[in-house]
Amino acid sequence: MLDETLKHARQKTVGVKQTLRAIEKGSVKCIFIAEDAEAHVTRPIIELCRDQKVRIVRVPTMLELGKACSIQVGAAVGAILSE
Repeated sequence: MLDETLKHARQKTVGVKQTLRAIEKGSVKCIFIAEDAEAHVTRPIIELCRDQKVRIVRVPTMLELGKACSIQVGAAVGAILSE
């Protein structure tokens, strides 16, 4: 499900900086966070998502999330943007 959701999303972000900017703009529909990502990296994003009531989906590993985002490396966060 995760692979299909992110791979087929028309608009998405991958990575902390891009995703943080998208959340601040209010354009994130759903966010995916890797469980094995460092807490100091993901904490600000999680807090912002809770404030803005953005749905958070946990993913077991950064590698799994990176693969779902169609990149060859791990990713701490990724998001599907509102269209």
